[in-house]
Amino acid sequence: MKLAMFVNDVHQEKPQYTTTRLALAATARGHDVWYIGAGDFTCDANDVVCAQGMRVQGGQRERETLLEHLEPERVNVEDLDVLWLRNDPADDLPDRVWAQTAGILFGGLAARRGVLVVNDPVGLSLALSKLYLHHFPPEVRPRSLITRDSAQVRSFAAEHHGNVVVKPLQGSGGHGVFVLQSDAEANLDQMVEAITRDGYLIGQEKLPDAADGDVRLFLLEGKPLQRDGHYAAFRRVPADGEARSNVRRGASVQPAEVDDVILQLAETVGPRLQEDGMFFVGLDIVGDRLLEINVFSPGGLGSAERSTGVDFTEVVVAALEAKLETHSAGFRARAGSSPAAATESATV
Repeated sequence: MKLAMFVNDVHQEKPQYTTTRLALAATARGHDVWYIGAGDFTCDANDVVCAQGMRVQGGQRERETLLEHLEPERVNVEDLDVLWLRNDPADDLPDRVWAQTAGILFGGLAARRGVLVVNDPVGLSLALSKLYLHHFPPEVRPRSLITRDSAQVRSFAAEHHGNVVVKPLQGSGGHGVFVLQSDAEANLDQMVEAITRDGYLIGQEKLPDAADGDVRLFLLEGKPLQRDGHYAAFRRVPADGEARSNVRRGASVQPAEVDDVILQLAETVGPRLQEDGMFFVGLDIVGDRLLEINVFSPGGLGSAERSTGVDFTEVVVAALEAKLETHSAGFRARAGSSPAAATESATV
C-alpha cells in the first residue's frame, strides 16, 4: 500500500502525535508512507496532481528520529493507494486561511483519480465547524445556541442560570473558550465580541458532569475501536482552576470506563458518521452528551495506549488495508463498466 498522510505542516509534526504512530504502524506492516503538507500540492498544466512528499523510510521505527530523516520527493497522486487527510483546519487560523480547505480540495481531485481518501473530503466539508454536531439528533448533544448576537447569548445564559460555555464555532484545542459565571456576566459583551471577531460562536449549556472532564472515544468505521477486549478511550480531567479538558491546556489523562451510556451514544451517531465517510473519528463525551466530533485529526491514541496498555494503531491500519481492498475492487468494477461512472463515484 502506498499511503500519504496529509498534515498542516510536515515540519510541525511531533513524535508523540497520533499521525506519527499510525505512519510507523503502516511502515511496520510493509507499506510505503509519505507526509504531505497543506502547501505541497501542484495541479500542473497537464492536469497531473502531484505533491512534494516526505517519505518515511521503511525500517525506521523510532518515533524520536522519524521526522529527522525524511527526504523530499515528487509524488504523483495517481500513484497513491490512500490519501489520509490528517490536518486540523483550526490550526491554520488566522494566518493561513488558504490552507484550511487544501485537504478537502486536493483530496477531492485524488478521489476522482481512484485514490481512496479518508476521511471522505465530501463528508469533511460538512464538518469545517462545530455546526456538524447539529447533523445529529438533539438528544445526543447539549442544548446550544449559534449566533453573533450578544443579546441572544445573554438570554440563553439567563435561561440556563449562567451555566453556559461560549466558544468559537470554528476552532479546536480549547482556544477562545469562556465559561460564564452568572447569567448577568458583566463582561459578556466583550467575550462575545472577542469570539465573533472571526465568525460565529456557539454557546452550550454547562453539563453537571463537566467538572469530572470528558471521555475521548475513538470510532473506526462507525464502531468503537477495540483490541483485546479494550476500548480505545481515555478520560481527560481539567487542571485545577481550568474549565477546559484539553491536554494542551494541562488536563491530565486517566483511564476511562466505557459504559452502556457511552456505547449507546456511539451506536446513535455511528451510522451517520459511516454514511459521511468518516473512517476514523474521536468523540468527546460528557455524561450522556456528545460535546464534539473530531473528524479531521483526532489525536490521543498514545493516551489511549497508556490508559489501557494496548496499542491500537495496528488495528486501524489493518482496517485501512481492508477498506482499500474493497475500494479497489469496486473502482475496477466501475471502471470496467463505465469509466465516467468510476470517476464520478471515486470518493469514498
